[in-house]
Amino acid sequence: MSYQTIMVHLQLGHANTAVLNAAKHIAQRSNAAVIGIIVGQQTQMIYGKGYALIDFFDREQAQLAEKIAIEEALFRKHFAGHVAAIEWLSVVSMEPAIDFIVAQSCRADLIITSVAPSDFYDGPNSPHAGEIVMAAGRPVLAVPVSCKNFTLDNMLIGWKDSREARRVIADALPLLQLAKQITVLEIVAEDDKDSAAKRLKEVIFWLETHGVVAKPAVSIAKDADAIELLAAAKKHHADIVITGAYGHSRFREWVLGGVTNELLQGAHYCCFLSH
Repeated sequence: MSYQTIMVHLQLGHANTAVLNAAKHIAQRSNAAVIGIIVGQQTQMIYGKGYALIDFFDREQAQLAEKIAIEEALFRKHFAGHVAAIEWLSVVSMEPAIDFIVAQSCRADLIITSVAPSDFYDGPNSPHAGEIVMAAGRPVLAVPVSCKNFTLDNMLIGWKDSREARRVIADALPLLQLAKQITVLEIVAEDDKDSAAKRLKEVIFWLETHGVVAKPAVSIAKDADAIELLAAAKKHHADIVITGAYGHSRFREWVLGGVTNELLQGAHYCCFLSH
């Protein structure tokens, strides 16, 4: 089992080297085809004295096209000599950028995108990993723009007996099969640790049926789940944190905070997410 097609989402205004390195690493290990995708988001239509500012939009469109051409050249340079197929998709549009990405997502088994601490404050027309996870119906690997050395050696699964956790661990199987060390962690209250150990035993057994060897870990909650998970990622030297996304409503996570938002806003670890 492996990913057959990987979609790598590049962003204007981001350094895309880290996300391209991650996509290349996984594509080479999986012998997967790669689709590069980028959107040039134009300014929403402005009117002055009853007519559109055509010159402004024409100049902006040309500038965006030039920037996209630079990213396309970077993409093709990264994947020069790649044994599987590569493809480039781009558009300059006034429509929300997320719409184009979602429309093309059915072609991929995995979407890889970058994440930076500023992403959540860029406005509605700059798609970030959280939006893609919610809308695309595909697993998403969010790679921090600061990632210098992408590896698949050490993975941490944040487990919870929930739909989202069951979904993400199945979506991540091709990635888990490439890992050297895997820890499945559940964060629980003190009085639930024995039940958690039994649950993790079942998860470990299921992974073994797919050729994946993992070790269980139960953490007694002393703080918020997001803080505990980040501490565990540091303790276990995780290269990738795998967790279900937005177990609560997204609005609740925005207002009250949640594991998904904390992982993405912090942009400290590569995060594999699905919803």
